[in-house]
Amino acid sequence: MQELKLKPVPVESLRTAIGSQIGTSPWRTVTQTMIDQFADATDDHQFIHVDPERAASETPYGGTIAHGFLLLSLLSAMTYETIPPLESAKVAINYGFDEIRFKAPVKTGSRIRAAFVLAEANVRPSGWAEIKYDVTIEIENSKKPALTARWLTLIQIDPPGESA
Repeated sequence: MQELKLKPVPVESLRTAIGSQIGTSPWRTVTQTMIDQFADATDDHQFIHVDPERAASETPYGGTIAHGFLLLSLLSAMTYETIPPLESAKVAINYGFDEIRFKAPVKTGSRIRAAFVLAEANVRPSGWAEIKYDVTIEIENSKKPALTARWLTLIQIDPPGESA
């Protein structure tokens, strides 16, 4: 994927953006190669993911489907493509997830994208911002999403009142 340069936004803008959709990532195709590489990395070689012929004959999906955790892991890349960084951000870390739900299988060859809504933002005096996003991974031409979750992140910024 082409690296996008998103313009940093002021920390002060977080408060007014709560409840707003921050953005939607570009579509990306989930390929069998991607699924196979994820299976190798995680040692999860269940046939529904890596054996197209068997998955076609023994499952209702007509072929292989992506691992749910593969979809979850793709959120990092989709975030960098979609959510502008905060001004004065030094580092951002994954803090966890609340209520992850895998709602529909993603068939190999499907296109997915992620929509991000800013659910909560708390800028701590310590210089850490705790940001929570409601995330939905959509499947092209499907009414049902692949995944929904609340994603918690921590971003180290200049403490309030200090400048870089």
